Amino acid sequence: MTRTLYLFGSAAPPVFDIAHVVNSAQERGWDVRLGLTPTAARWLGDQLPALEERTGGPVRSEYKLPGQPDVWPKADAILVAPATFNTINSWALGITSSFVVGVVAEGIGKGIPLVTMPCVNAAYVQHPAFHRSLETLRGAGVRVLYGPGGFEPNQPGEKKPYPWAAALDAVTAVTG
Repeated sequence: MTRTLYLFGSAAPPVFDIAHVVNSAQERGWDVRLGLTPTAARWLGDQLPALEERTGGPVRSEYKLPGQPDVWPKADAILVAPATFNTINSWALGITSSFVVGVVAEGIGKGIPLVTMPCVNAAYVQHPAFHRSLETLRGAGVRVLYGPGGFEPNQPGEKKPYPWAAALDAVTAVTG
């Protein structure tokens, strides 16, 4: 039985590794559908055809039109990574102006297993809304990978490896 993972990425530097993450998730037995925030889709514009070929479906960054059929299979789990400051805060507040945030906000109510791993620098995490948003998401049942064993903030402009394997491991853990 094939399980479907929605992999949603925001516009943070680790999104440039998303093709490798798709491959890793597929090697773990997932049928992957890729969704991106509009800016992330713009960043990956030249890679989108290859990503669509690899996932077997459209890469989505916008809502479908009313009356159009949903071309993706139902999600068994959703991974939101990298999740920017904007994505985390919008999701926690229920501001669903983007496709990615709309789907994951609804995913809470549908009981879909949800995992997120932020990618924010140490300056952003000083804003009081960020930690409140993480707690809101945790309280809603979202597995948040922030801190030891997940993402740890870097200084603005500093480059550190993003712990993609931890994110995929967490998806496995929340789905059994």
